[in-house]
Amino acid sequence: MTTPTITIPSITLPSFVLTLLIAGLCGAVAQLLVGYTRGGCLASVLFGLVGALLGSWLASVLNLPSIISIFGIDVVWTIIGAALFVAVLSVALGWRRGGWRGWRWRSY
Repeated sequence: MTTPTITIPSITLPSFVLTLLIAGLCGAVAQLLVGYTRGGCLASVLFGLVGALLGSWLASVLNLPSIISIFGIDVVWTIIGAALFVAVLSVALGWRRGGWRGWRWRSY
């Protein structure tokens, strides 16, 4: 029995920048869907990267196909994973847009 060869794709600077750009856009869309706007551009990229991992894991567990793939990144599952991550994060840290923070109401 032979071991199959593993090919690792080369990571270039343009592919890395494109990955960060797609992750940032998907993270921003997820923040808009959930309504949690805390953070900035860096937070959107982070939410997009975590969402890509979470969304691809969720799609593989549920045996669902790739819907829209751009340069090997499944955009729909990235947005779904990022929205789930942002929703959990917003519940854990408290809502900001509606004025709810922790256990008390604030009026702004």
